[in-house]
Amino acid sequence: MKKQIMLSIALLGLATPAFADITHKMQTSIQLSVDGAGSQATRLGSTYSITGNNITLDTAGGLGSLSAGDAVGYTAADYSINTVGSSFSFTESFLEGDATPSATTVTAGVVPALPILGSTLTTSGGVAGTLAGTLTTGGAMTITAGGAGTTAVGQFITELSID
Repeated sequence: MKKQIMLSIALLGLATPAFADITHKMQTSIQLSVDGAGSQATRLGSTYSITGNNITLDTAGGLGSLSAGDAVGYTAADYSINTVGSSFSFTESFLEGDATPSATTVTAGVVPALPILGSTLTTSGGVAGTLAGTLTTGGAMTITAGGAGTTAVGQFITELSID
């Protein structure tokens, strides 16, 4: 009997305690977003060109001209045929560009009027409508869809680590 007790004590002495760290994490999140309105406009410039043969420029100041500023326009030049009775060709073209827009003011994040230029891309903003999200202390989530241009994402993450 003494041998059994001695053996039991010896075996207990050889046993080492186990150290194990256990980590458990739970995370719940909701992300709600509403798209903002946007406008991108590119102002186009005016162009003026002429080509021809058997033509003489009669305007004292030279070729026609473009005027700058708010009132876009051009002044054509005067031409005549060099050799009367001979063939000639003449082409004059003018493309009126955008006038200089007035300054755009932004009040409390709202632009009351957008410039309409030669190249304009405008997107409307989202409508929050009924967009909502709630989290309880128990980790339960509720997401309510919104209007056009909205996004709602709910996420629940659980992590268990044993080291």
